Amino acid sequence: MKPDQSWLYHADRYDSPARRPGWLARCAPSLPFYWKIIGIVLRCSRLARQGRYDQFAWARSSEEVTGFLEECGCRIHASGLDHLERVDRPCIFIGNHMSTLETFVLPGMIVPRCGQLTYVIKRSLTEYPFFKHVMLSRNPVVVDRVNPRDDLKAVMEQGAERLAAGYSIVIFPQHTRAIEFDPDQFNSIGIKLAARTGAPVVPMALQTSAWSPGKHLKDYGPIIPSRPVRFAFGEPFTVTGKGSEEHQHVVRFIQGHLAQWRCAPEPPPAA
Repeated sequence: MKPDQSWLYHADRYDSPARRPGWLARCAPSLPFYWKIIGIVLRCSRLARQGRYDQFAWARSSEEVTGFLEECGCRIHASGLDHLERVDRPCIFIGNHMSTLETFVLPGMIVPRCGQLTYVIKRSLTEYPFFKHVMLSRNPVVVDRVNPRDDLKAVMEQGAERLAAGYSIVIFPQHTRAIEFDPDQFNSIGIKLAARTGAPVVPMALQTSAWSPGKHLKDYGPIIPSRPVRFAFGEPFTVTGKGSEEHQHVVRFIQGHLAQWRCAPEPPPAA
């Protein structure tokens, strides 16, 4: 079952509407943003502990975060959303990982179109106060990022279980978040899972440096609205053989969009 298709992301692309931030958001955008983020995390954590934080609540809170970013002056652009409508079974989203922003925003784009969703996440996200309840409620695949062999086993076993249970999975196959995309640090774990399970792959490119890393807490750095936020989804495909060519296809998809975004002007806001 899918959420109401009249929600925020309901067309083949999304562009933030023209909006003038308030005085505080213009002067210090991080302050109002994190004040609201704290409130939503506390609320969602409470719902999760009560067993009332389902996929629909997750998608709605994700849309709220999108709205908070736009209220601070961030401009969000997403293309290829129509490709998600072509997926008729649980799939694997494989993309680059740049900041905390995509963790919060992607469910609002994907869940209304694809239904149940979860992430492959690092174990530390299941240990944060309050936020851990939110993440654990989404039935994630948890990896330690210490031993690559153990992580591969966890993704192969738990990932196959999630897909069989009807969950699509978001995988960021980088060792850590990075502004610059390095193909050598982008492993093929998502492609391996797709080859084993037969699940379709949706390539994904993103540019989310508007939520920058922090000096002391990497997940919570300054919000920089002058940096556009961009997402692009590619056509779904299935993996044949060992998946070497399919892995390179995802790499080229990401590299191509990042290069295009560096050179192209920002799209106009929605009317």
